[in-house]
Amino acid sequence: MVRRLVEAVGGRRLAVETTGDPYGKPVFLLHGTPGSRVGPMPRSSVLARIGMRLISFDRPGYGESTRRPGRRVAEAAEDVVAIADAFGLDGFAVLGRSGGGPHALACAALLPERVARVAALVSLAPRHAEGLDWYGGMTPSNVREYTDVERGVEHFADTFRFRSGLIRDNPHALINDLVPELPPTDRALVSDAGIRRMLLATYQEAFRHGADGWIDDVLAFTAPWGFEVSSIRVPTRLWHGADDQFSPVDHSRWLADQIPGADLYLEPGAAHFGALKVMTEALQWAAAG
Repeated sequence: MVRRLVEAVGGRRLAVETTGDPYGKPVFLLHGTPGSRVGPMPRSSVLARIGMRLISFDRPGYGESTRRPGRRVAEAAEDVVAIADAFGLDGFAVLGRSGGGPHALACAALLPERVARVAALVSLAPRHAEGLDWYGGMTPSNVREYTDVERGVEHFADTFRFRSGLIRDNPHALINDLVPELPPTDRALVSDAGIRRMLLATYQEAFRHGADGWIDDVLAFTAPWGFEVSSIRVPTRLWHGADDQFSPVDHSRWLADQIPGADLYLEPGAAHFGALKVMTEALQWAAAG
């Protein structure tokens, strides 16, 4: 794994890591919320065997990346372009998991000449998506969190900063908080030693310098994204566990209805963290474009 700092719009710093085959097909992996560049991903040996160069980075405000106050989902495309240009990449694929899903879709919508394929696993849909009950089927803790977000930053930022400090010092705390609301399939997944180790690493790195990335992510999700998903014209794959309550499955159903030609895969019995089990296959699909 190779770490590098890349300069982005406004002189900001983006912390980037690459793994797998350095000469393989480039695929950007956009992490969840909260998360970081060291989030769950296939082993380097697996990526090398399938001929893939995986590129991950901390979104602004997470890990070692400089904050970009007031950022919109759309602006993820600018950061991906900055990294691609620094690496000399003309074309690439993009995969986003959970909170990375909207940002991956932004790249597909705004960079059609460079993005070959896009995959979004357990993604949210836009907050004011017409015909979607955005909170329908969502776990109570997420409903409370996003309701506070929509009341204004002063209603939730201090809570996020306090929680981020606890999680940084003891990343088990976030997983332990989630477990009571997880369906059995997700409880089994986060109990797996390998998956738990990756989740602990990404949460701890995410909050290295505080909660800014987390705060800005949730603000961006509930504000206008800055693009229309219906404008996406590149091959698109959506995956969702049918029992997901963190990003309810109707979000991906809505996205599939809006994105021309999108393929939607709904897995019965799977939930939010089930995306980790299908990530390798989804990355292979993305790289095949």
